[in-house]
Amino acid sequence: MTTLFDPMTLGDIDVANRIAMAPLTRNRSPKAIPNDLNVAYYEQRAGAGLIITEGTPVTQQGQGYADVPGLYLPQAVEGWKKVTAAVHAKGGKIVTQLWHVGRVSHTSLQPDGAAPVAPSAVPAGGKTYIINDDGTGAFVETSEPRALEASEIAEIVEDFRRGARAAIEAGFDGVEIHGANGYLIDQFLKTGANQRTDEYGGSIENRTRFLLQVVDAVTGEIGAGRTGLRLSPTTPANGISDVDPQALFNCVAEQLATRDLSFIHVIEGATGGERGFQYDGTTFDYDAFKAAFRNASGKAAWMVNNGYDREAAMQAVESGRADLVSFGRLFIANPDLVERLKLGAALNEPDRDTFYGGGAKGYTDYPTLQSAA
Repeated sequence: MTTLFDPMTLGDIDVANRIAMAPLTRNRSPKAIPNDLNVAYYEQRAGAGLIITEGTPVTQQGQGYADVPGLYLPQAVEGWKKVTAAVHAKGGKIVTQLWHVGRVSHTSLQPDGAAPVAPSAVPAGGKTYIINDDGTGAFVETSEPRALEASEIAEIVEDFRRGARAAIEAGFDGVEIHGANGYLIDQFLKTGANQRTDEYGGSIENRTRFLLQVVDAVTGEIGAGRTGLRLSPTTPANGISDVDPQALFNCVAEQLATRDLSFIHVIEGATGGERGFQYDGTTFDYDAFKAAFRNASGKAAWMVNNGYDREAAMQAVESGRADLVSFGRLFIANPDLVERLKLGAALNEPDRDTFYGGGAKGYTDYPTLQSAA
């Protein structure tokens, strides 16, 4: 019987166990450049079968939160080299999450104070994180977006391709494309954000076009075996919604099945909330979504996420419902989470007040079992 603690191969990436560290925005990389504190943070968590870094913008335009690390500056690539080297020295594997936030941004974060971009000029609502003039962090309303021109979409696809190449240069074992949580790719996919009438809007085929172009650009650059994709079929995060997510994502599944990706990373339900969440007037069956992928001969590893504890994660893998399980908040507070899960040991509680911004407190100072002993 396969267990949560068994090794496996994800495309071209061999991992020591089936426990992944989910991407977690922590806002501790000023000027979008990874630093020594980030090195220590990821190094501590190298026991994960796979680390997926915090969302990493492929351009400044793709940045929606202050002090998140990017991949579009030479200094950032050099900073990431220190992170990947530290994780590899501990025997870990690490991929970076390629990110463009689209409309979930603020003019103060955009080049020349421009409006954020989106498929359509539909505000996200909600808040994002900026740094005030006095150096303090604050959550503020997202800014009004503008609709992308068709010619600009091709440029963003190219940004993802360049980001993937920069990731490999930085020493990452691969990348995860961020197609979830109401950010740019998810905005193109879903009717609640996409009101376009050109080849990128309207039909499901048109709304999936941008996603598939990004996937093809990234895999063409670094190989499908080093490329994963994160999706969130029913999350309401950042004001996103869709009128028929089952039809949309079954189509996505069938298209992805032909592309031989390393893994598909699925957020079940509302991100950070109810796993059974459904959009108003719709129903979504996650087993049917996976079946659509497998029935179309999709072989990528299937990773699940959202509120899993030890028992649920073990059951998901042992039953074959998932190949891996990713953990977010539990990895924030437990750098040695894999060891704790294996032993059934007690878990540290995360300090929510230190999730976003700050220094070592609530970031690199959580005790391990060994240090506590």
